[in-house]
Amino acid sequence: MAPDASRGADFLQLRPAAAPPKGLTDWLVAALRTAIADGRLRSGARLPATRVLADDLRVSRGVVVEAYRRLGDEGLLRARTGAGTVVTPLARPPVPAPPPAPPAGRSATGAMSPPLPLPPPVTPVELDLSPGVPDLTAFPRAMWLRAERAVLDRAGASDLGYGDPRGAPRLRQELAGWLARVRGVRAGADEIIIVAGVAQSLALLAQRLTAAGASRVAVEDPGSRGARDELAHWGLEPVPVPVDEDGLRVDELARTGLGAALLTPAHQFPTGVVLAPERRRALLAWAAAGGLVVEDDYDAEYRYDRAPVPPLQASAPEAVAYTGSTSKTLAPGLRLGWLIPPRRLHADLVAAKHASDLGSPAIPQLVLARLIATGELDRHVRLVRARHRTRRDALLAALREHLPRACVRGVAAGLHLLLTLPEAPGDVADVELAERIRAAGVLVHPLSWHRQRGGPPGLVLGYAAHPPDRLREAARRIGAVLR
Repeated sequence: MAPDASRGADFLQLRPAAAPPKGLTDWLVAALRTAIADGRLRSGARLPATRVLADDLRVSRGVVVEAYRRLGDEGLLRARTGAGTVVTPLARPPVPAPPPAPPAGRSATGAMSPPLPLPPPVTPVELDLSPGVPDLTAFPRAMWLRAERAVLDRAGASDLGYGDPRGAPRLRQELAGWLARVRGVRAGADEIIIVAGVAQSLALLAQRLTAAGASRVAVEDPGSRGARDELAHWGLEPVPVPVDEDGLRVDELARTGLGAALLTPAHQFPTGVVLAPERRRALLAWAAAGGLVVEDDYDAEYRYDRAPVPPLQASAPEAVAYTGSTSKTLAPGLRLGWLIPPRRLHADLVAAKHASDLGSPAIPQLVLARLIATGELDRHVRLVRARHRTRRDALLAALREHLPRACVRGVAAGLHLLLTLPEAPGDVADVELAERIRAAGVLVHPLSWHRQRGGPPGLVLGYAAHPPDRLREAARRIGAVLR
C-alpha cells in the first residue's frame, strides 16, 4: 500500500512517507536525533505530546512513545513534570556575539510613486468572504492577558526602552527555535528582524532594492494585489510572471532579466498551488546566479490534506528573504512579523527599520515570546486549524451542492479557495459576477483584481471568518446568482 502523502507534521516538517516499510520508529528516532544535533531542537525545547504528534503523523502512539523512550535512554530527551518531554542540554560551541546595531539615520530611500488604485470601496455586506481575513473572534484574549500580566510582572526598566531595532532579543531567540521546529527555517536569533507585519518587510526590501538602482520587481500573476500596491508605493514596478498548476513559471522569470522576485511558494495566493519540486530547483538555480527571492510564508500554519511544504529559505538562506507574521495565527491588528534576509542585506535593512520607527512595540513582542516558550501559541494554532478545517469542509460541500459544474482549487491549505468558472464569458466577467453576488449580500473577490494580465474568470472566497451555517448560506446565494 502506498504511503499517505498527506501525512505530516509542522513539527520539524516530519513526513512518514519518507520512512522505510516497518521502520517508522527508527525513522522518527533518526529525525529527532538529527534535529537535536544540528540545533533545530535546542536545549530545553519542548516536544509535542506523544498523542498529539502521533495524531499529526497518523501513526500509532506507540511509535512516538518508543522513539521518545529510546532518545531518553541516549540522554537526549527527558520527561519533566508539568513540562512534558524536553531536549536535555548538550555541549555546543559558543554563539558568536551579534554585530553592533547600526547608527540611526542609515535608511535606504527610494523615489516614491503613487500607489496603484485600489478596488472601489463597497458598503458593508451581510457575508464578507474576503480572502486573508482570519477568525478574529478566535483571538485568545484570556491567554494573551495571562501572558501579558506575567511579562509585566517580570519586565525590567530596560525592557521598556527603545531597545534593539532588530527586535526584542527574547522574541528573536524564541522565534528562531519555533520557526526551525514548525517551518524548517534555518536562522539564528541575530539574523531575524522583527517587523510590523509582512507589509513592513516589503517596504524595507523595496527601499533597499531602489537604493541599489532597481526599478522593477517580478511578482506572481495572479498574485496578491495588496503586495503589488505596497511595492509600487515604494517605487518598484511589479512585473507579472505567469503562474500555472506547478506555480511560478521560472523560465518566464528568467526572460524578464530582473534580479528580484516576490513569491508565495508554499501556498500560492490566490490559486493555492504549491511550487513544484522541479520549479523549486529552477528557482533556486536562478537565485544562485544572483537573484533575490522574497518568500512570503503568509498562511503556512493552516494545512489540512497535505504534508507541510518546507520554505525555500532552508535551501538557500543567502538568496532568500523570508517573511511571515502573526496576522493569520493571532490577529493582523497586533502588527507583529519577522523578516530573515540574506546576511548581505541585513545591516541595511536594520538601519532602514531603525530610521522608520525606532523598533517594534516592546510589550507585544515579549508576550509573543512567552506564548511560544510556554507552548500556548502551538496549542492555539492547533485549535484554530481544526476550526478552519471544519469551515472549509462546510463551504466546499455547499459549493459542490449549489455549483456542481464549477472547479474549486486551493482547498488543501490556507484560509481561502479559488472558484473558477470556465463557462463564464470574457476576462472581466468575474467583476460583473462579483457585483451581482454582492447585491445578494455576499462579498467575494473577482480573480481579475489579483491579475495584471488576462486570464480565465474566477472568484476568490475566504472562509475563516464565518461559522459553517453562514458559509453554507453564502454558497447558496452564490449558486443562485451564478445559475
